[in-house]
Amino acid sequence: MDNNFYLNNQEDEMEFMPMIPLSEEDEDDADGKPFPGELPLLPLRNTVLFPGVVIPITVGRDKSIKAVNDAYKADKLIGVVAQKDSAIEEPTVSDLEDIGTVAKIVKLIKMPDGGTTIIIQGRKRFKIEEITVEDPYFKATIKVLEEEGSKGDKDFDAMVSSIKDLATQIISLSPNLPSEAGIILKNIENPSFLIHFVSSNLNSDIRQKQQLLEISNIKARAELLMSLMHTELQYAELKNKVTNKTRAELDKQQREYFLQQQMKAIKDELGGENFAELKEMQKKAEAKKWTESVKDMFHKGLEKLERMHPSTPDYSVVYNHLDLMLDLPWDSYTEDQYDLKKAKKVLDLDHYGMNKIKERILEYLAVLKLKGDMKSPILCFLGPPGIGKTSLGKSIAAAINRKYVRVSLGGLHDESEIRGHRKTYIGAMPGRIIQSIRKIKSSNPVMILDEIDKVGTDHRGDPSSALLEVLDPEQNNSFYDNYLELEYDLSKVLFIATANNINNIQPALRDRLEIIDLSGYAVEEKIEIAKRHLIPKQKEMHGLKPNGFKMSDSVLEKVIEDYTRESGVRELDRQLASIMRNQAKEIVMRGKLKPTITNKDIEKILGKPRYSNEIYRMANMAGVAVGLAWTYVGGDILFIETQLSEGKGELKLTGNLGNVMKESASTAFTWLEANGKKLGLTVEEFNKKDAHIHIPEGATPKDGPSAGITMMTALASAYTGRKIKPYLAMTGEITLRGQVLPVGGIKEKVLAAKRSGIKEIIMCFQNEKDVSEINPQFIKGIQFHYVKTMQQVLDIALT
Repeated sequence: MDNNFYLNNQEDEMEFMPMIPLSEEDEDDADGKPFPGELPLLPLRNTVLFPGVVIPITVGRDKSIKAVNDAYKADKLIGVVAQKDSAIEEPTVSDLEDIGTVAKIVKLIKMPDGGTTIIIQGRKRFKIEEITVEDPYFKATIKVLEEEGSKGDKDFDAMVSSIKDLATQIISLSPNLPSEAGIILKNIENPSFLIHFVSSNLNSDIRQKQQLLEISNIKARAELLMSLMHTELQYAELKNKVTNKTRAELDKQQREYFLQQQMKAIKDELGGENFAELKEMQKKAEAKKWTESVKDMFHKGLEKLERMHPSTPDYSVVYNHLDLMLDLPWDSYTEDQYDLKKAKKVLDLDHYGMNKIKERILEYLAVLKLKGDMKSPILCFLGPPGIGKTSLGKSIAAAINRKYVRVSLGGLHDESEIRGHRKTYIGAMPGRIIQSIRKIKSSNPVMILDEIDKVGTDHRGDPSSALLEVLDPEQNNSFYDNYLELEYDLSKVLFIATANNINNIQPALRDRLEIIDLSGYAVEEKIEIAKRHLIPKQKEMHGLKPNGFKMSDSVLEKVIEDYTRESGVRELDRQLASIMRNQAKEIVMRGKLKPTITNKDIEKILGKPRYSNEIYRMANMAGVAVGLAWTYVGGDILFIETQLSEGKGELKLTGNLGNVMKESASTAFTWLEANGKKLGLTVEEFNKKDAHIHIPEGATPKDGPSAGITMMTALASAYTGRKIKPYLAMTGEITLRGQVLPVGGIKEKVLAAKRSGIKEIIMCFQNEKDVSEINPQFIKGIQFHYVKTMQQVLDIALT
């Protein structure tokens, strides 16, 4: 197979670049002899050889290789003719053109693959007279054709000049033609060779090239060449225009791509793996439902990071800020559970009692279900420790199918803990609220603000003032965190604060809270809580089987009354844990347990009773009254002792009393002096005796007006010598006019009285409404006396 040996052939349709001829002169063979009348023929598939032009040819067909070898060994002359159809593998006589070119084999090279490459130079055109031999290769008698010259013809000279110009233009427009071609053209002086050289390089059809070769008149050949060159020039211009247009578009894309790759390479060198991290951040940001202001801040931060080296101090500041923005659940909410019956069931399962709170949560859910959207209430559970305020928050979250997060505010004294630090500070962090939202991955959790009454205040600021914004439903939809530097919507968060003492909460903050009072538990409630929650929990914690042994209600009541004095159930839980440890020891040592625990067993395990109600019977002497007090851990019982001694009618007070309590004692003493005649007392008795009021447990500070009637009753008992009824307690404020005023903490005080075995209680008639809120089962056996005046108190209390 005869193929052209292409030089710089980058496109399929491109012609090879013919070499410069050794000589531009027309000559016969090297010795000046005429060409022989018979020559071997070399058929070429896609090439027309012109006189004077040197081209390389790869010879592949066996016939052609033999013809070339024989010609090279002889006179090195061979007749080169074009095939009419380049697709024919084995051409016959009829497939060959009549006119070809006598060629001189300049060089023959044997290739390693067995092929042969020859370099040939065209000499003269010829016409085949007759094919004499067809095998092993074609041989033919030829007639050499002479050129019809046009010397001295000005038109011809102009044509030659035009051909040079056109060729130069085509070369400049064709990027695949080497620039050296233009230099060669300028140096060709022979018009005939110039035409042949350009014709050979022309990007035209092989038929058109063969047509050029067949024209004997050089001028006519030049005219046809010019016509073909004009077509070629137009094609080149059009192609160049299209190429430039597409290249402009591609160049822009390639330029951007190239620059991006370079930037990536530079960043990889400088920043290592941070480029991939930033790409990941960008990807995450695209999935976020952000407002325009948040998007702008994120993209500005990301651009900053791209310009920074990871080792610079500011890099981590900006990176952490963007990381927080990505971690926060913007507009990501959990779906509320609107099944009120199921919610009530969950609340009842987790906590016994607390009906007021449960009702409030169910009301909130009902409104949410009807309206679909509602500002969350800011609830505050107020009550003594150990009654389950914090754990109730967790139950509420489970009941309404929300996530739960707890923020402990006890001992907090820096407002930055709430609002966050400015990110320019070293170690700056967002505030506790934003941190909790980030951790829980939801914008509508149940958030417990634990121990809100124990927030501290110092020179670093007042955190309770910072909480004003968090806990105001009108403001918290745009809560501003100093670290985040953006507004965040907290209006869907259900905030639940817990507190023991409402007086420690600053008034502005208290005003924002919907306070729900949680009083202590009655004995009956504690028994139920122990049976339902505490005992199963302690059995599991101590590795005891659920049905290993039983504790009756009477045994639990003994544990509660004789070994605990509290509003909640924490101490009860600890006592039950002691019992479980003892049972665990028994089962390990003896391998079995008693089926039931008795009161005797309790005394063996827990020791002698710590508390007894007998003290109230023993205290039955004149001048000793039993008062009811409220403390932040619940209700309590206190004794008020009065002793008279010879003196000048002075009143002495001891027992670590506060100013309000001292003033109550003075008021009681003055009223008793003024109304002594009604009790059968004379002025001399008051003038000659000093009264000393003492309230035991002197290390404990005591204050408040509610012991007014108790101190007055104790003084009256001491002066008259009449004893006070046993198992009687009282609470109420007094006035100089002898009226009894209502006091607070009634439920805690009444339950404390019940725990202590008190059977009668005196209080102001206005406190009757507070008693009606207590479950009648819990105060069964207590008789209440509702009074308006101090005289009524004495009539009931003194025997």
